Amino acid sequence: MRQENSRSHVDLDGPGVTIPDVVSVARHGATVALTDAAVERMARSRAVVDRLAEGEPKYGISTGFGALATVSIPPERRRDLQTALVRSHAAGMGDPVEHEVVRAMMLLRARTLALGASGARPLVAQAMLDLLNAGITPKVPEYGSLGASGDLAPLAHGALALLGEGEVFHDGQWRPASEALAAAALEPISLVEKEGLAVTNGTDAILGMLCLAVDDASRLLKQADMVTALTVEGLLATDGPFAADLQALRPQPGQAISAQNLRSLLAGSPIIASHKTDDSRVQDAYSVRCTPSVHGAARDTLDHVSRVAGYELAAAIDNPMVLPDGRVESCGNFHGAPLGFASDFLAIALAEVGAIAERRMDRMLDKTRSHGLPPFLAAEVGVDSGLMIGHYTAAGMASENKRLAAPASVDSLPTSGMQEDHVSMAWASVRKLRRLIDNLRRILAVEYVISARAIELRAPLVPANATAIAIEVLRSRVEGVGPDRYLAPELAAAEELLAADAPGEALAARGVELA
Repeated sequence: MRQENSRSHVDLDGPGVTIPDVVSVARHGATVALTDAAVERMARSRAVVDRLAEGEPKYGISTGFGALATVSIPPERRRDLQTALVRSHAAGMGDPVEHEVVRAMMLLRARTLALGASGARPLVAQAMLDLLNAGITPKVPEYGSLGASGDLAPLAHGALALLGEGEVFHDGQWRPASEALAAAALEPISLVEKEGLAVTNGTDAILGMLCLAVDDASRLLKQADMVTALTVEGLLATDGPFAADLQALRPQPGQAISAQNLRSLLAGSPIIASHKTDDSRVQDAYSVRCTPSVHGAARDTLDHVSRVAGYELAAAIDNPMVLPDGRVESCGNFHGAPLGFASDFLAIALAEVGAIAERRMDRMLDKTRSHGLPPFLAAEVGVDSGLMIGHYTAAGMASENKRLAAPASVDSLPTSGMQEDHVSMAWASVRKLRRLIDNLRRILAVEYVISARAIELRAPLVPANATAIAIEVLRSRVEGVGPDRYLAPELAAAEELLAADAPGEALAARGVELA
């Protein structure tokens, strides 16, 4: 991944955490430290809880949880209650979620605690950061969150490691948390009143995944413009519809950016110039001509989703909340609806980016619509199948993305004895969004391979300077036109180049910056 936004260290104050901060910690191993202001804020919040622990019943301090909120807990059992909560809620199943997701979750839970509205001691947030800084990643199963009360099971699995229980990944292997803590010279912590809730009641895993998805999507949309530019040349299409004055007639901001990218990439293209006259085609197909409309709408959707994620990065997510005036009040801040809706919206938009890409590559492979290219771009037609089945693979993923674009946030199942009678399913929304993003990257990788070969088959015509750079990057890992060969490794190599944003880095190094 490109790391221009990554930092090697993040000071965690509570407010001010950004998507690049999350990416730096989750993906690039940035260390994290609490600021003095955050420690002070948490200490003041904790003092409120300590005072209330001796008074009338307060949810999460001297009562049970969820449907058991009416059960009063005697003082001598209240700390046991917090530990029991973490153990019982660590009830996930399935394969572990990705390490980067867990790291994002731990950072963001510490962020909420640092806001001083949860009543947790500073040492709890510090214990989470100690795990991050030591490279200790709790084992968090994929299934268990309904997105309200936030990510209960995932956060509980993360919190279990703070107690020296459960499994973690450390030094390249899964091992008991107690062993990993000892190896890192860390001590398990014990939870006191309110802290069991404070470490489990939030949308932090959902938000972490959404932040990572935003980072991925922003890069993929630039790459989608890049491979489209290659396809425009490969199909002997025109750049006319991307003209600035035409685009200005429809002032959609994302569309203008996508069209500008295409103009930059295609500037000075000898291939395009070769058929500006004496071309019988009046206009190109929608999948080419309307690309800025589709890619641009996806960009605008991403902007909206980024704002939603930004709002949540400024939010205190817990229940109950400890307020500066000493009140401890129940709320619904943990409900994941904002993040679920945003995840589903972005999934819809990105699925269409993959759908239009699949249509573009199909045109390049069809001799009746490719304007002179051999069937399937085969070297020896009949003997060779060329890139036929690569398109099948992309079509399969484009189809799956349509299913993954179906919203999960419209579903709900009541739980906790009907106390939690409407849940967000935001966890499911963002999990399928991440899968859809991986599919989109692979779809674009297939188009990258196909369009580069199509351009080379136009020789002696040559592409624009920018698209030539993109082809040069691909050819560092993937051979050009030739007899049929084992194709899967070449598609995987193209995917790896996109994941590392190698084409984007090469273009930027030579003065072509995509917006």
